[in-house]
Amino acid sequence: MGGDPFRLDGRVALITGASRGIGFGVAEAMQAAGATVLLAARASDDLDAAAKSLNAAAVPVDLQNVPGIPAWYDALVEKHGLPDILVNAAGTTRRAPADVLSMEDWNDVIELNLTAVFALSQAFARHLIAAKAPGRIVNIASLMTFGARRTTAAYTASKGGIGQLTKALAVDWAEKGILVNAIAPGFIDTRMTEPLKNNAEFDTWVRGRTPLARWGMPEDIARPAVFLASAAADFITGQVIYVDGGLTSTL
Repeated sequence: MGGDPFRLDGRVALITGASRGIGFGVAEAMQAAGATVLLAARASDDLDAAAKSLNAAAVPVDLQNVPGIPAWYDALVEKHGLPDILVNAAGTTRRAPADVLSMEDWNDVIELNLTAVFALSQAFARHLIAAKAPGRIVNIASLMTFGARRTTAAYTASKGGIGQLTKALAVDWAEKGILVNAIAPGFIDTRMTEPLKNNAEFDTWVRGRTPLARWGMPEDIARPAVFLASAAADFITGQVIYVDGGLTSTL
């Protein structure tokens, strides 16, 4: 065995939700490990700034337009070559008690967090299978893949689905050499969670509930993502790995 199995030299990684937060952290870490990264997110100043900061290609996409994903992916492959790493990091939430949550909000969350992940993973796999090439998918799950908190019915359902979808795709595509795993972050310090972190009561609860007594950072998720995409993880598939500072290990 030659070379560093943790490196991603010569690989092409497509990362969704890459304009900021966990997605950007993963893109940054994969690029540092040698991969060519393609940053996918809604067209925005954030996406342009992220691409500029990494000197990487921005590939704008509206993942909630699920029927448009296959054609968008075909065009991406034609322009940028065939990705062999896919990180599904895009996501959203709508908070409301389950008895008052609107069907519109439910559908928006399920569509982006789960249905779009399936559609993009399917497009990714179809191209690799046609090329007889191996690949890796890393899905970003959640603590809500394991449990639930009040007012998170849609998000919890979507992330529970990601856990099971990860297993199903891993089983279906193992013989094709496409390994599929998920990372379930704990409470991570990002722009999305800034209002929670700035809430003194909630911040105290997170630190007290987490054995490592801190919020995670995007790099805490990015490094395991690099590992799962690398040759060092050649015998790992169908797994949901909780990167949560020990939170799910406590009562």
